[in-house]
Amino acid sequence: MPDLPEAPADQSTADQAQADQTLPLYRRYDTALLDLDGVVYAGPNAIDHAVESLTRAGSEGMRLAYVTNNASRTPDTVAKHLTDLGVPAGPSDVITSAQAAARLVADRVPSGSPVLVVGGDGLVEALRERGLKPVRSLDDSPLAVVQGFDPSVGWQQLAEASYAVAQGLPWVASNTDLTIPTARGTAPGNGTLVAVVRTATGAEPQVAGKPLPPMHRETIIRTGAKRPLVVGDRLDTDIEGASNGGVDSLLVFTGIAKPGDLPAAPPEHRPTYVAADLRGLLRVQPPLAAGDDGSQRCGGWTATVRDGVLEFGDERGEDPYDGLRALCAAVWAAADADRGGAPSWDKALTELDL
Repeated sequence: MPDLPEAPADQSTADQAQADQTLPLYRRYDTALLDLDGVVYAGPNAIDHAVESLTRAGSEGMRLAYVTNNASRTPDTVAKHLTDLGVPAGPSDVITSAQAAARLVADRVPSGSPVLVVGGDGLVEALRERGLKPVRSLDDSPLAVVQGFDPSVGWQQLAEASYAVAQGLPWVASNTDLTIPTARGTAPGNGTLVAVVRTATGAEPQVAGKPLPPMHRETIIRTGAKRPLVVGDRLDTDIEGASNGGVDSLLVFTGIAKPGDLPAAPPEHRPTYVAADLRGLLRVQPPLAAGDDGSQRCGGWTATVRDGVLEFGDERGEDPYDGLRALCAAVWAAADADRGGAPSWDKALTELDL
């Protein structure tokens, strides 16, 4: 990709925003807040094009921060995994839901308090970082319960948590993702384990992870990002989290979300940009332009709703993901304006051949 000119320093804010549209995403945003599972890797293996894309973006000055709802591993362990895959990363580049959960607990109990842990090393280290004492039994007189995913969590830990929560102790969950992607497929996530304790006690935890504000706050505190871009593969965590934080987002289709999920997405699940994979960070993402007739144009594609059906114009752009953005923008505009309900988009989506 050729070098692109920097915008002049004396431009107005409006002119700067217009100039930014000619820059690839790694120059438009100072920090990428990257989900890990389904975006950078799947299980032990890097996702195609992830390593080279992140290496390029990082070498061009974009800060890369890895933000994960997985509370099982420590930042050191995650950073080593990334480095082994070819993505240089240190522990300070990794932000976990365990850290966000530990901050919530620390806000509710005195320093040095014992806290019952249902989870793995990631939660234990995060609690210690906040000056709290991890314990594994109600017999240790904990003042709170914190729960996060770990493959080792079984009946005994869930029962111990249930006993403690039933006594009225504050309960914090790292996240409530029902599933996690693995190298073998989709597996139960922390949300399924939280549901066990909820069923046993009737209580509801305070949740730290994406898409809720505590995770976004933790990320901004730790990275100092001024103009962040959230990058993820899930509408209900990554993209909704970006929406809750008021920041832009890039959805990649290397994990959970599929192109067909987007047209019916509610406002909080609508990404700013879409791409097949992390190469989207290296692209100039063309702007969306609305026509007077309700059409939406992006990168050579024009999508229009006519008689309740979404259609593309005769012209076709080079990147079908630009077409997907035009399609979604037209469907969303029609849905938001309540013009006779959501239009049919299946035929147009098939034309994109994504």
